Amino acid sequence: MTNEALQLLIKDWAPEAEFTEEGSQYLNVLVKPEHLHDLMEILKFNSETSFDYLFCLTGVDWGQALGVVYHLESTQYRHIIVVKSQTEDRENPRLDSVYDIWATAEFHEREVYDFFGIKFNNHPNMKRIFLTDEWDGFPLRKDYVDEINMVIK
Repeated sequence: MTNEALQLLIKDWAPEAEFTEEGSQYLNVLVKPEHLHDLMEILKFNSETSFDYLFCLTGVDWGQALGVVYHLESTQYRHIIVVKSQTEDRENPRLDSVYDIWATAEFHEREVYDFFGIKFNNHPNMKRIFLTDEWDGFPLRKDYVDEINMVIK
């Protein structure tokens, strides 16, 4: 399926979604947090898309917003898409978990929580995976300051 055909299909399912291909060979879809889980479920289970493989889930600090980038592939159709969702709530950032859609998301979402502080609604085990429970803050955020462990140039 071409990126144009994917875009038309997704636009039917999520009219509020925004699309870009600029600087990427894949179609990029920006979806609001309140529509993320529904769209992801359709992308996986709809027979026209069958995005059965979540091969990358990454946290991002865009400065004003925190978010997640999902790379999905259909092993049946061999097409790839990038889905992004973000929130401007830096005090209590939340997105819906996609663990119930792709089980591999369980550990990726924990990593994003650990380093960016984004919590995932309905996640089965939302706790730190790399850093200790005593760790203060989220080290991959742009506003993170750690005076004790800073590398001095």
